[in-house]
Amino acid sequence: MSFKALIHVQHLLGTGHVVRAAAIGKALAAEGVEVTLASGNSIPPTLDTGPLKVVELPACKSPDATFKRLVTLDNEDIDEAWKIARVKASIQVLDADDYDLLLTETYPFGRRQLDFELTPLLETARSRTRAPLIATSIRDILVRKKQLWKERWMADQALKYYDRILIHSDPDFIRLADSFPFAEEVDHLVRYTGYVGGEPRPAAEGSDGEDEVIISCGGGAVAESLLSAALEARPLSRRAEDTLWRVLIGHDISDDAFAIYRQSAVDGVIVERARRDFPDLLKRARLSVSQAGYNTVLDILQAGVRAVFVPFAQINETEQTQRAEALAGHGRAVVTPEADLTPERLAGAIDDALALPRSKHTVRLGGAEESARVLLQDLKDRMT
Repeated sequence: MSFKALIHVQHLLGTGHVVRAAAIGKALAAEGVEVTLASGNSIPPTLDTGPLKVVELPACKSPDATFKRLVTLDNEDIDEAWKIARVKASIQVLDADDYDLLLTETYPFGRRQLDFELTPLLETARSRTRAPLIATSIRDILVRKKQLWKERWMADQALKYYDRILIHSDPDFIRLADSFPFAEEVDHLVRYTGYVGGEPRPAAEGSDGEDEVIISCGGGAVAESLLSAALEARPLSRRAEDTLWRVLIGHDISDDAFAIYRQSAVDGVIVERARRDFPDLLKRARLSVSQAGYNTVLDILQAGVRAVFVPFAQINETEQTQRAEALAGHGRAVVTPEADLTPERLAGAIDDALALPRSKHTVRLGGAEESARVLLQDLKDRMT
């Protein structure tokens, strides 16, 4: 019997959420599942969605790291009419087919600002005569909340609506309880899948990446301090001053800003747009310098390359710092805070990281395929 799945995903600043959602969708499709991906923001041009049917919902994003506002892609504040249209669009996607599975990415363990849309979607799904299996897909680390009631709300939503919680991490490395105080209450719903990523990507051309320092910033929307410091740090490094530095800038940064970064580069620094062959560049590189987003860290772990992490830590963000410090604890990286980052401090961190041995530490991977296996087994178990 073939199954049909609907995946709902919303990325607000970075692109990691939609990258993970698409990977799980393609793994389900490889097992014969018909998959619809409903995206609440524009799909990045570097992402191959393969066999997935992509539905673009009315798009929104966060204008900054507070995540307190949602705006359209034209930076207009969303209003009640927009919210009504978004709810209608989501429910129309759900009603368009007889889905066996509804998978929400992050929610309810984040994206609470989308509750106006997602609770009605979940209620609609639950009200069906043959309700779909409802699952959530979350990364390794959650952003801690200052108010405990918000985390209490997350657990209550999960217990009320969800049949499965997929956590994309290696439990020997990071567990849900490390960043969620109510982990024990939802433990019966949890399955650890390993990290999601590692899909085949193009090989780097020629000698690109060989013995280089690779600086990357994901989509780039919140990487100004890292990019500014990196463009000036090369002459200040003792261990990498004669090495080619390659700065990869994501597509969330405007063409005008990109041009300014290119003009600001010192000798020995190449500035270009983010590349699909990024994982292969890392395998060839001497060092990676980046933030500590989920997908970037996974690429670094797979490459075995030494790393400097400048975790995104604005406002109340804790997730990247916790992930970076976990890797540093394994001797995989040097962490330097984003606050008060200077070219001198970045150069010092780079020199310290280049003194580290190349790591043989491995983590559990194959998270997309394991997610598909768990969900398919859940679907089959419901039929018996």
